[in-house]
Amino acid sequence: MTALEHLLEVQALDTAADQLRHRRAHLPERTELDAVQSALAALDKKAAEVQAERDELARNEKRLEDEIALVRDKAAQTDKTLYSGTINAPKELTALQEEIDALARRQRQLEDQELELMEQAEPLDNELASMSSQRDVLDQQATGLLARIAEQEVVIDGELADVTSKRDGATADIPSELLTEYEQLRGGLGGIGVARLNGNRCEGCHLTLSAVDVDQIRHGRTEADGVAHCTECNRILVP
Repeated sequence: MTALEHLLEVQALDTAADQLRHRRAHLPERTELDAVQSALAALDKKAAEVQAERDELARNEKRLEDEIALVRDKAAQTDKTLYSGTINAPKELTALQEEIDALARRQRQLEDQELELMEQAEPLDNELASMSSQRDVLDQQATGLLARIAEQEVVIDGELADVTSKRDGATADIPSELLTEYEQLRGGLGGIGVARLNGNRCEGCHLTLSAVDVDQIRHGRTEADGVAHCTECNRILVP
């Protein structure tokens, strides 16, 4: 086998390696994982908004609870004073009773407000619980997809290692100058640096060469080193 034939073998192995890398980078599970992670991000954003609303209600509930406690304590102290026997003046006793009644009304108002906040909080709590369940499902899906991706990566990496080993063996009989030229061409020509001349067509660019060019290539009259190039795409051609 000539050096050019070996170079075609290297090209085939490089193409196989490129395909394996592309398959590794574009596993269907990666697309699914992206969708799951996007859903998780959207869910977390919504949950944060709902949680912020729930936290605001909780702060208001705590404020009302504290105020109710103060009113209750004030009413208890006033009631104690009313029945302590230390005050006998009817006018003062009436004032104390009126204060107790006012505090009772205020306590009822505050308790009604607290109940209203609790009613507002219930659907938010249910929504947060629902989103937590949804997140658990999405987390399980993500974990499963990551495991499947890892399994396929191991398989592909094994195939890639085998291709790389074969490539190392195939390059042994190729002059370093030719291999360097091939790699430079491959880098700028979509991964194809060498192609077979099939009839009068370059299999690299799939364009037809002139009969004169084909004749020169097949009889080795194109370049001093015997390496022919496609006149259309400049890839190395193997007659």
